[in-house]
Amino acid sequence: MKSVALHDRPREKLERLGASALGDNELLAIVLGHGGARASALDLANSVLAPVGLHGLVRTRQGELRRVPGIGAARAAQVQAAIELGRRTLTRGEEARPQMSSPRVVAEYLLPQFGNRSVEQFGVLLLDTKHRVLRASILSVGTLDASIVHPREVFREATSAGAAALVLFHNHPSG
Repeated sequence: MKSVALHDRPREKLERLGASALGDNELLAIVLGHGGARASALDLANSVLAPVGLHGLVRTRQGELRRVPGIGAARAAQVQAAIELGRRTLTRGEEARPQMSSPRVVAEYLLPQFGNRSVEQFGVLLLDTKHRVLRASILSVGTLDASIVHPREVFREATSAGAAALVLFHNHPSG
């Protein structure tokens, strides 16, 4: 990869132009991370894709991936994990993001995740324009009876997720 100009390397190109500007081999090179003694990550990605293509990669087993020189158990697992994440984005629809339609629904969603903690925590539940969950994040972990958070942390989290609405929450370790 050292022979490729810095601005043309896959990770730098992704940062500059976004993921959609990269080829399949460049995206796979990023998943693989780095090359080996004999091949760059881009060379390895090309070797993985050459026999099966992108769509065939979905059906490729770990043993088949490991037959590619430079692809061991760890890299084969990385490829399979990335494929599975992609598959899940297609198979898990909006129902995987529940709609927070009332305070009761919010409590039912948050209590199992954050209710039984030994210290006080302060968090934010980030929602889209239809009040579906984007994510829940703990912003501050405090002591038995106090947790401090600065408003900038709340807004930073909300803006980074592109949230349209938010719910602030905290737990009571004593019940």
